[in-house]
Amino acid sequence: MQTKIEKIDTSSALAIKIIETQDESGLDFLSFREKLAYANISHPEKKREWATARMAIRDALDVLHVPYPGFFKDEHGKSQAMNGHGYISLSHTVGFAGAIYHRDIPVGIDMDLIREKILKIGFRFLDKSELGFLETDPLHYTMAWSAKESIFKCQGKRGVSFRENILLEPFDPKTGTIKGRVRGTDYTDHHYTVQVRVISDVVLTYTIW
Repeated sequence: MQTKIEKIDTSSALAIKIIETQDESGLDFLSFREKLAYANISHPEKKREWATARMAIRDALDVLHVPYPGFFKDEHGKSQAMNGHGYISLSHTVGFAGAIYHRDIPVGIDMDLIREKILKIGFRFLDKSELGFLETDPLHYTMAWSAKESIFKCQGKRGVSFRENILLEPFDPKTGTIKGRVRGTDYTDHHYTVQVRVISDVVLTYTIW
């Protein structure tokens, strides 16, 4: 399976994999709890997405020489290591799955397919100030959505509104970074720097706390 692995620094790495049908023997590294979760997924495409994301996080861990601990979702839906060490975030979109890991600091990753229809729903997740600087361009809107998704995953709590609580600074669609902050929550005025990549017709973003 084709994989892109990037060591960000000595404490963090990300991996992106093309989603394909998995050989069951290639999933032996999963914990018993994860194997049960995988077995309970009935939809074939959902199984492929789930398995590929786990393979991606294993690859990110391997480049840092960190043993795969197994992961579970907490009450906020955020993936946590079973041994209580490190932070991860997972994402998938049509054709790709991605994962990011950091030894010490919360992280968030998102992947989204660029689609025209996002222009029709911008008002649902964008502040008025953001609508003012964004071009009427699916790429620009997808970058904004994805950046907010990465920030949302990084802060790790439910009940945070993309429109009301996550605010992005003006950015150019050719940028490699987006600045944003969380407001009106326990993390008020916490600032994030989101890294941006465009892979074919997919936007990838990630942020480290």
